Amino acid sequence: MRILLVEDDLSLGEGICAALRRGAFAVDWMQEGASGLAAIRDGEFDLAILDLGLPRVDGIEVIRQIRSLGHAIPILVLSARERPSDRTLGLDVGADDYLGKPFDTAELLARVRALIRRSAGRAQPNLEAGALRLDPATLTATWHGRALDLTRREFSLLRLLMEQRGRPMARDAIQRHLYGWNEDVASNAVDVHVHALRRKLEPGAIRTVRGIGYALGGSGDAAE
Repeated sequence: MRILLVEDDLSLGEGICAALRRGAFAVDWMQEGASGLAAIRDGEFDLAILDLGLPRVDGIEVIRQIRSLGHAIPILVLSARERPSDRTLGLDVGADDYLGKPFDTAELLARVRALIRRSAGRAQPNLEAGALRLDPATLTATWHGRALDLTRREFSLLRLLMEQRGRPMARDAIQRHLYGWNEDVASNAVDVHVHALRRKLEPGAIRTVRGIGYALGGSGDAAE
């Protein structure tokens, strides 16, 4: 899962990026509103987090323009503005949630997970596919009741494939969701992660869809 952060406070931005990466999210960080809008136009994100008091283009205007472009991306607003009218305006122009500064990073991550869950149309916090269980809050997964030892990237890939509910995803689309713009990515990175997951699950748990990419086996059992 890939997140866009638009925040001009350097120390806060660094802390949020670190927290998101610990939560197994890829993150791209922009420090002013116009760059955030350009990123939305050019990128593929699962959620946007933005401050209201941004330079060049205010956060409210960023939200307005995102929605005017037809983007349904979930938006979480972070702001030190205390007035209820500021919160109301942010929500009314298209934000999905509001978190006042200062805040606890555990709450931030919980709100991120909730927004992504709602945007996917899921009510339950955990993901299930046959014998496979995944808990995004604790970054844990089990297969036939056995705990899986996953790297952060393997967990992210498994979560992404489970969110698709068996639908195939192209390799380049998977890569765009797993890595930020500034990360060095080997050309076979997705294939390497899939191979590692197959060894930890079973060979058919993630199937290759010829000419497209990969999909989670429909029931969590061996797939073709």
